[in-house]
Amino acid sequence: MENKQSLGKSGEEFAARLLIESGLKIVNRNYRCPKGEMDIIVRDEKVLVFMEVRTRRSSYRGWGEESITHQKARRLKAIASYYLLQKGYSSWPCIRFDVMAIRWIGEQPEVNWIKAALQD
Repeated sequence: MENKQSLGKSGEEFAARLLIESGLKIVNRNYRCPKGEMDIIVRDEKVLVFMEVRTRRSSYRGWGEESITHQKARRLKAIASYYLLQKGYSSWPCIRFDVMAIRWIGEQPEVNWIKAALQD
């Protein structure tokens, strides 16, 4: 039985492969700053996408997409702002927040990729 941390890592690895197969370019993984951590940052053509990956083996505590609270959404937005300031963007790029919820129940995981999941 995998623990929560190794399940999360497996989910992030799976998500990264799926993103690359979908034609997106990974810019950063597990970006850490004083505001917290962003799982994956990718470029989707001209859009910079901040991706939160949630992996679950059961719905006991809710599915991954259900676990993004308003507090977590605010934190992800703060991390993205910090990232953009740290990287020295001269103008604010087009950005999007996605959630990739992975249900890893059997051999083949089920993916719910929610684009533009976080809105103001």
